[in-house]
Amino acid sequence: MSDLWASLPALAQDILVTLALLSPLAVCAAVLLRGFAPLPLVRAVLFRFRWANLIFVLLIAVSVGMGIGVIAQERGLRRGMALAADKFDLVVSAPGSEMTMMLATVFLQPSDVPLLGGRIYDEIARHENVDIAAPLAFGDSYGESPVVGTTADFVTHLGDGRLEGRIWQHHSEAIAGAASGLAIGDSFTPAHGAGAGADAHAHEGQGFTVTGLLPRSGTPWDRALLIPVEAVWEVHGLANGHAPERADQIGPPFDPDYFPGTPAVLVKAEALWANYALRSEFTRDAETMAFFPGTVLSELYRVMGDLRQAMSLMSAVTQILVAASVLLGLFILTRLFQRQTAMLRALGAPARFVMAVIWSYGATLLCAGTAAGIAAGYAAAAALSRIVTLRTDMLVEATITWPEIHLAAGFLAATSLLSLLPALVVLRQPVAEGLRA
Repeated sequence: MSDLWASLPALAQDILVTLALLSPLAVCAAVLLRGFAPLPLVRAVLFRFRWANLIFVLLIAVSVGMGIGVIAQERGLRRGMALAADKFDLVVSAPGSEMTMMLATVFLQPSDVPLLGGRIYDEIARHENVDIAAPLAFGDSYGESPVVGTTADFVTHLGDGRLEGRIWQHHSEAIAGAASGLAIGDSFTPAHGAGAGADAHAHEGQGFTVTGLLPRSGTPWDRALLIPVEAVWEVHGLANGHAPERADQIGPPFDPDYFPGTPAVLVKAEALWANYALRSEFTRDAETMAFFPGTVLSELYRVMGDLRQAMSLMSAVTQILVAASVLLGLFILTRLFQRQTAMLRALGAPARFVMAVIWSYGATLLCAGTAAGIAAGYAAAAALSRIVTLRTDMLVEATITWPEIHLAAGFLAATSLLSLLPALVVLRQPVAEGLRA
């Protein structure tokens, strides 16, 4: 049986799991409704107490929507972070915190980190297994956009070879990200530092003109302004990485004696095994630290996974409390039409018919609330994703998938079974007491 299950497509497995979760609902409906037509009475009760019913449906929708929204948002955030790190195969930096360097290189978070010298960079760049060794120089900004010094190879790598306009040809030219707010032909002067502490006048007279635009990637690099790494060193009064006779050169090879230093080097090798070999070779306790941003993210995912488990536990507790509230609410609602059910019994209606009316009433409210909860969860996840995307420039897309459907189906099945209890309580009450209500 396990082999048969494993051979099924993922979609078929998800559909079967959903049907299995909903099977108690189907069994109750088949047993209680067989041979009866309680729907006209149910519609009358729904209309008669429509405002109370509406509030009950909204409470269910909020509960289901919260659980669905949390799960969908966490998954969307995880996917967005993986997308942001996709272009960063291997990063080499000075020894320190891998998490700090990952946040600085992948997510462009301002960080005060030591620099790698020219000798180390030259060793990396000349390695036979290295295809791209791009220095990444941070520290300046323009408005909300970080200004990053690098090489043309990195620009090509970041944009997958797509670029509107052209690559820089002079030290005073720049490439703008799709969300930077600048267009081809615009000029800017970087400020020293980032955020509220940035010095807007430190680099006066050091203007740059945008000659190209990168396509939107859904990562924080969409708001970056990329300039030749030589320009970063020059605006800070340092050597530009080349001997004086080649001072106008842009890009590698760099002269180790005139290389001022860089916080990080993005390393790319065509062969997967070469990346692992390079990480091992350039992990030197006293000089360099080489790491895979994806590996650091996996550690972050582990923490997020623990957080998700905690939030899932909280969601489960919430669902239990809501289920108890649903049960209490059904008891209260059935009291509203206690006299009508007593009249049915006095007229000789079978007990199963009375149960069918009460259960169908409760199941209708639960189905409506669960469906509204799925819609509310989708809307909440979409709204939160948009807010996170706007605040981080990291594309977060939270969608409702099968795990959320399974959660909603399980909640609906459990509460539908609980809705049998109010019907049983009504049947145990004396008819005369019900008529006096």
